[in-house]
Amino acid sequence: QVQLVESGGGSVQSGGSLRLSCAASGYTYRTYCMGWFRQVPGKEREGVAAIDSDGAMSYTDFVKGRFTISQDNAKNIVYLQMNSLKPEDTAMYYCAVSSGTYGLALLYESYDHWGQGTQVTVSS
Repeated sequence: QVQLVESGGGSVQSGGSLRLSCAASGYTYRTYCMGWFRQVPGKEREGVAAIDSDGAMSYTDFVKGRFTISQDNAKNIVYLQMNSLKPEDTAMYYCAVSSGTYGLALLYESYDHWGQGTQVTVSS
Protein backbone atom coordinates (compact mmCIF):
# COMPACT_ATOMS: atom_id res chain seq x y z
CA GLN A 1 0.00 0.00 0.00
CA VAL A 2 1.55 3.24 -1.18
CA GLN A 3 1.56 6.06 1.36
CA LEU A 4 2.68 9.63 0.82
CA VAL A 5 2.67 12.00 3.77
CA GLU A 6 3.38 15.69 3.26
CA SER A 7 4.54 18.10 5.94
CA GLY A 8 6.14 21.50 6.26
CA GLY A 9 3.36 23.76 5.10
CA GLY A 10 2.43 26.91 6.98
CA SER A 11 1.98 30.64 6.78
CA VAL A 12 4.77 33.01 5.76
CA GLN A 13 5.10 36.54 4.54
CA SER A 14 5.96 37.39 0.97
CA GLY A 15 9.65 36.79 0.32
CA GLY A 16 9.87 34.09 2.96
CA SER A 17 10.80 30.42 2.65
CA LEU A 18 9.33 27.04 3.47
CA ARG A 19 10.54 23.50 2.95
CA LEU A 20 7.96 20.84 2.24
CA SER A 21 8.67 17.17 2.87
CA CYS A 22 7.02 14.09 1.46
CA ALA A 23 7.67 10.78 3.19
CA ALA A 24 6.97 7.90 0.83
CA SER A 25 6.48 4.23 1.58
CA GLY A 26 5.01 1.08 0.12
CA TYR A 27 5.93 1.43 -3.55
CA THR A 28 8.35 -0.87 -5.32
CA TYR A 29 8.87 0.93 -8.61
CA ARG A 30 12.40 0.51 -9.90
CA THR A 31 11.99 3.66 -11.90
CA TYR A 32 9.69 6.35 -10.65
CA CYS A 33 8.98 10.02 -10.55
CA MET A 34 8.04 12.03 -7.49
CA GLY A 35 6.17 15.24 -8.10
CA TRP A 36 4.81 18.24 -6.29
CA PHE A 37 1.54 19.77 -7.40
CA ARG A 38 -0.57 22.56 -6.02
CA GLN A 39 -4.21 23.53 -6.14
CA VAL A 40 -6.35 26.46 -5.12
CA PRO A 41 -10.11 26.19 -4.77
CA GLY A 42 -11.88 26.39 -8.09
CA LYS A 43 -8.79 25.73 -10.16
CA GLU A 44 -7.17 22.63 -11.57
CA ARG A 45 -4.27 20.99 -9.84
CA GLU A 46 -1.04 22.16 -11.46
CA GLY A 47 2.41 20.66 -11.53
CA VAL A 48 5.20 22.45 -9.69
CA ALA A 49 8.30 20.25 -9.76
CA ALA A 50 9.31 16.64 -10.21
CA ILE A 51 12.34 14.42 -9.73
CA ASP A 52 12.86 10.91 -11.04
CA SER A 53 14.77 7.89 -9.83
CA ASP A 54 17.84 8.96 -11.82
CA GLY A 55 17.82 12.42 -10.29
CA ALA A 56 16.53 14.26 -13.34
CA MET A 57 14.38 17.23 -12.39
CA SER A 58 11.75 19.41 -13.97
CA TYR A 59 10.09 22.63 -12.90
CA THR A 60 7.19 24.64 -14.09
CA ASP A 61 8.11 28.11 -15.31
CA PHE A 62 6.54 30.06 -12.49
CA VAL A 63 8.83 28.47 -9.85
CA LYS A 64 12.11 28.24 -11.72
CA GLY A 65 14.86 29.93 -9.78
CA ARG A 66 12.78 29.99 -6.59
CA PHE A 67 11.91 26.38 -5.80
CA THR A 68 14.24 23.39 -5.60
CA ILE A 69 13.22 19.75 -5.51
CA SER A 70 15.49 17.12 -3.98
CA GLN A 71 15.29 13.63 -2.59
CA ASP A 72 16.88 11.56 0.12
CA ASN A 73 16.82 8.04 -1.29
CA ALA A 74 17.94 6.46 1.96
CA LYS A 75 14.97 7.94 3.81
CA ASN A 76 12.50 7.89 0.90
CA ILE A 77 11.77 11.57 1.38
CA VAL A 78 11.30 14.18 -1.30
CA TYR A 79 11.71 17.85 -0.44
CA LEU A 80 10.53 21.04 -2.01
CA GLN A 81 12.53 24.06 -0.91
CA MET A 82 10.49 27.17 -1.65
CA ASN A 83 12.24 30.53 -1.52
CA SER A 84 11.12 34.04 -2.44
CA LEU A 85 7.53 33.02 -1.88
CA LYS A 86 4.79 35.16 -3.38
CA PRO A 87 1.11 35.48 -2.43
CA GLU A 88 0.22 33.69 -5.66
CA ASP A 89 2.07 30.62 -4.35
CA THR A 90 -0.70 30.20 -1.79
CA ALA A 91 -2.26 26.78 -2.36
CA MET A 92 -2.63 23.27 -1.07
CA TYR A 93 0.53 21.40 -2.07
CA TYR A 94 0.37 17.71 -2.90
CA CYS A 95 3.05 15.08 -3.30
CA ALA A 96 2.55 12.30 -5.85
CA VAL A 97 4.39 9.32 -7.29
CA SER A 98 4.30 7.76 -10.73
CA SER A 99 5.91 4.61 -12.10
CA GLY A 100 8.41 5.31 -14.86
CA THR A 101 9.67 8.77 -15.65
CA TYR A 102 6.76 10.25 -17.56
CA GLY A 103 5.96 12.28 -14.49
CA LEU A 104 8.69 14.76 -15.36
CA ALA A 105 6.20 16.32 -17.74
CA LEU A 106 4.20 17.34 -14.65
CA LEU A 107 0.93 16.02 -15.99
CA TYR A 108 -1.65 15.13 -13.38
CA GLU A 109 -2.72 11.96 -15.21
CA SER A 110 0.81 10.53 -15.11
CA TYR A 111 0.68 10.08 -11.36
CA ASP A 112 -0.69 7.02 -9.61
CA HIS A 113 -0.73 7.90 -5.93
CA TRP A 114 -1.24 11.11 -3.99
CA GLY A 115 -0.72 12.45 -0.51
CA GLN A 116 -3.31 14.32 1.50
CA GLY A 117 -1.74 17.74 0.96
CA THR A 118 -0.22 20.48 3.08
CA GLN A 119 -1.40 24.08 3.02
CA VAL A 120 0.94 26.93 2.13
CA THR A 121 -0.25 30.48 2.73
CA VAL A 122 1.81 33.50 1.70
CA SER A 123 0.69 36.92 2.87
CA SER A 124 1.66 40.20 1.27
